[in-house]
Amino acid sequence: MTSTFPDISISTERLVLRALDEDDVPSLAAMMNDEQVGAWTDVPQPYTEDAARTWITEYAPTERTAGRGLDLAVTEFLTQRLVGIVQLAKTNWHVRSTELSYVIAPWARGEGYASEAALATAQWLFRDQKFERVELRTAADNTASQQVAQKIGCISEGVLRNACIAHTRTEDGRWVDLRTDFIIWSLLPEDLDGVGDQLADTGGFTSFSDWN
Repeated sequence: MTSTFPDISISTERLVLRALDEDDVPSLAAMMNDEQVGAWTDVPQPYTEDAARTWITEYAPTERTAGRGLDLAVTEFLTQRLVGIVQLAKTNWHVRSTELSYVIAPWARGEGYASEAALATAQWLFRDQKFERVELRTAADNTASQQVAQKIGCISEGVLRNACIAHTRTEDGRWVDLRTDFIIWSLLPEDLDGVGDQLADTGGFTSFSDWN
C-alpha cells in the first residue's frame, strides 16, 4: 500500500507552509517567471497563470495522493503573502527518504525564508513522519542554494558530474540549456542537533543575496 504525506500546514516564527490553493495562481506565476528561477529550474518560460493553475489543481494533489511528494506554499505569517515554494519529490517510503527543493520569490529574497522553510520541513519530516534521510541537489554554480543547504546542517556527499541542466539567456533573449554538475547534499535526523540554537545565536536566519 502506498504511503502518502498528510494534508498539513507547518508554522514557524515568521512563516506558514501550507497546501497551494487557487488564490496563489497570480503570485505563483509571477514568481516562476523570475530570471533566477528560469536559470536554475526546469520551469517552462514564460510561465503562465494556466500553468500555475494546473500545478495547483492537478499536479500537486496527484503527487501527494500518489505518495511521490508534497508541494507547499511558503507564506508570511503576518501578511499571508506567498513568498516561496518547498517541494518534496522522489519519495521512497521504504527507505524513508525524500528530495527537498525550494524557490523564493524575488520580492521576498534577503529575508532568510529559504533556510527557515527548509529547516521547518526537515524537522517535520524527521519528527512527525519518521523519515531517515532528506536529500538536496544544487547546481554547481548556484551558491545561494548551497548556502541554504549548509545553513540547515546538510552534509555534502559528492558531485554528480554533468548531471544538471541549468539555463542561460542569449543576447536575443532566448533561453538555452547549460549543462553543469549537481552537488548532492544529505540531511539526517542527527544533523539537526543544535541547528536551531545556532541560528538563534546568530540573530536568526541570515539572508542571502541570490534567489534562495
